[in-house]
Amino acid sequence: MAKPNYQLPSTNRSLPIALMRSREKVMAPIREMLKASGITEQQWRVLRILSEFGPQDLTEVAAKSSLLMPSLSRIIRKLGEDELITRATDSEDRRRQTVVIAPAGQQIIDDNLAQATRIAAEFQYRLGADRFELLLDLLAELEHEV
Repeated sequence: MAKPNYQLPSTNRSLPIALMRSREKVMAPIREMLKASGITEQQWRVLRILSEFGPQDLTEVAAKSSLLMPSLSRIIRKLGEDELITRATDSEDRRRQTVVIAPAGQQIIDDNLAQATRIAAEFQYRLGADRFELLLDLLAELEHEV
């Protein structure tokens, strides 16, 4: 049987490795920002989703925050213990739980809004507005096509 005529790209040109390196570069200032709040980047994502979209069921939160359900369950439990979110049973489907950002959770978003905006603006400045938007468009396309 003939060996396939394909070689792995150099790690310098590997899409998975490039995405991980870029993620780390983007997340480093976010992690630094969150230290003072005492929350993790995953908790921040959940709070951001709830702040932006309002009450969500856990399946929606998992999809929008790119978290697996077992991880999300632990995060939701911790956020609830810290009174950053509240949980409610759906009035139409008692098996379904909805989570809502609590005032203390919204306060964390509000307290970090200016710095988070500066971090995003810095990345946009470095890339240029058009390339920044193009990058987001290409990543969205990749997410929906693969």
